[in-house]
Amino acid sequence: MYNPSTMSDCLFCKIVNGEIPAEIVYRDENVVAFKDVNPQAPVHVLVIPVKHIDKLTSSEAADGKMLAEVFSVIQKIAADMKLDEGFRVVSNCGPAGGQTVFHLHFHVMGKRAMTWPPG
Repeated sequence: MYNPSTMSDCLFCKIVNGEIPAEIVYRDENVVAFKDVNPQAPVHVLVIPVKHIDKLTSSEAADGKMLAEVFSVIQKIAADMKLDEGFRVVSNCGPAGGQTVFHLHFHVMGKRAMTWPPG
């Protein structure tokens, strides 16, 4: 059953607020990026908006500028992590899509060959 988190019980909001430690690789007023604690590739970074949005389909038109910033940070992470050979960006949406933390986030994975379909 889908159970969206609120900001008070959201794991990623707690990381943004410094309540839970994370290895932060980028931070500004709108976007935070940190290393995944269970990496699925040699490089596995999560890029999230500071604003709590529970999933991709919950974003609104007013979030457009902030989401553009998220994608600019993804480009920066790819450059900083030297993912010149290629990388994958994934956002799981809803339980059937594999989403387990209900705060919009994008997985940036690289430094290994990716297969298709992802599974």
